[in-house]
Amino acid sequence: MKKPKRLFDFLEYQLNNPLDKSINTKYDGKWESLSTHDFFEKVQIVSRKLIEIGIKKGDKIALISTQNRTEWCIVDNSILQIGGVTVPIYPTISEKEYQYVLNHSESKICFISDKDVFDKIHKIKDKTKLKKIYSFEEFQNCSNWNLLFENDNKSLQGKVNIKKEEVIPDDLATIIYTSGTTGVPKGVMLTHRNIVSNILSASTRLPPMENKNKALSFLPLCHIFERIIIYMYYYSRVEIYFAESLETISENLNEIRPFYMTAVPRLIEKIFDKIEGKAEELRGVKKSLYKWSISIADKFDIEKQNRIFYNIKLMIARFLVFSKWKNALGGKLELICSGSAPLQPQLAKIFTAAGIKIMEGYGLTESSPVISISEPIKGGTKFGYVGKIIEGIEVKIAKDGEILCKGPNVMKGYYKNSKLTSETIKNGFLHTGDIGKIDKDGFLKITDRKKQLFKTSGGKYIAPQVIENKMKRSPFIEQIMVIGEGEKMPSAIIQPDFEYIKKWLQKNKFNFLDDFKNICKKEELLIKITREIDKINEEFGDWERIKKFELTPQIWSIENGLLTPTMKLKRKSILKKFIHLKEKIYT
Repeated sequence: MKKPKRLFDFLEYQLNNPLDKSINTKYDGKWESLSTHDFFEKVQIVSRKLIEIGIKKGDKIALISTQNRTEWCIVDNSILQIGGVTVPIYPTISEKEYQYVLNHSESKICFISDKDVFDKIHKIKDKTKLKKIYSFEEFQNCSNWNLLFENDNKSLQGKVNIKKEEVIPDDLATIIYTSGTTGVPKGVMLTHRNIVSNILSASTRLPPMENKNKALSFLPLCHIFERIIIYMYYYSRVEIYFAESLETISENLNEIRPFYMTAVPRLIEKIFDKIEGKAEELRGVKKSLYKWSISIADKFDIEKQNRIFYNIKLMIARFLVFSKWKNALGGKLELICSGSAPLQPQLAKIFTAAGIKIMEGYGLTESSPVISISEPIKGGTKFGYVGKIIEGIEVKIAKDGEILCKGPNVMKGYYKNSKLTSETIKNGFLHTGDIGKIDKDGFLKITDRKKQLFKTSGGKYIAPQVIENKMKRSPFIEQIMVIGEGEKMPSAIIQPDFEYIKKWLQKNKFNFLDDFKNICKKEELLIKITREIDKINEEFGDWERIKKFELTPQIWSIENGLLTPTMKLKRKSILKKFIHLKEKIYT
């Protein structure tokens, strides 16, 4: 069988060994499945209709969905195989940002998920070049996508086949808009070759998937990380199940019982926080057993798994404690692929020791996205590192520590912005903006973002992400942003974990408070968080230690613009919103 060369080839590749349940979405409480053949046939029908309504090679079509779903994948493949260019857009952006992206990309058609998205798009439609909007869900005043399946002109399949042959690997496949430093989104142009080469290279690091072919997908498909994973699942014959929402992940895990899932570090942290929260309620022998098991996991070393006495203790811990973790996650989960931000090494170690391997990867949209990835085998993982560089690309570390990448995965450039392209790609090397190092064994370690490093007034460099990741080990801290550029010391703005804190207040018989503002003023809580910070501060040099902090009663979320869709901090937005807290700290 020929290896795929274009993105739509991955689904055709699956036709050689088809699945009965290739792709699965839950509608009105019931899972609905498409076989590989049915999936492929629906793609052909939509392609025929797109040709009929005048879509040509190079035309841009926007995709906006509030959740992952079968329809998104059908439309994605349908557009790509006739030479169209997909423009996936996050559903949480503002009307102003929608207007900018749709105009900048010159999108002709827009596929949306529901009425909430439609209401935003409808307000600015006349200010764009959109000719038509189709919705996956049915409601008034918007064309439903099912219209594309009516009056199917099968005679157009010949044209579809011709257009498929005309698509070459170096053709533009997608434009993905990411936040720009000036506040204006940047359109990252990725070709079929960019993404396909990355998928084929990265997939060699995956474990054998024979007879272990179920995966849960919930990270946004408009993000390149989840999108390449979906293509990998096509390629590896893995049944894809789309979670209903972030809130239903636990329920969906137990319904589907998958072997694989992707996650961002914050989600893994939340899973562990819930486990820790339940452990706090244990008493006597059960609590001692839990703490002993965690101490065993904390000593796990993937390179030294042949230590007899340690392995016996680990086996007991897995049987008595960690098996319950696995059962809570469906019972069969073996692998979590983590990306988008650094994962706390301690968590990677504990989950791997518990029998749930974590593959940590590194990359960015401009690199399609994978640059390095770990393997869940001896010699393939080092905790605290993001694996080894994948085959086919070259990575070097610049004099200032910046990671530079060269290869077929590097983007074509930024759409309509040659100046920024030339500033980002120099001599063929993509300047990632990340600071890192490669050890003697070839493992890559990310230490911080180049633009996030800052100097205190004393001239000392601070790497905020390193400090933040360690501070989030405290169950009292949900989110934290280290500040202090040009100031005499680093400080922090913190969003407390209110769910955990409420339980802590009750357990310690403090006055129960339900109002977040009052909780943030609670003296006992401020003393406790100060102690938590002081304890973690001991791991840093004196100039790096958090000296002051302020708590925010507001939840930092994707919806209010303080977190990205992959739950990373939007630093400028957070600082702007809480500038009064910064002034309080440094005045």
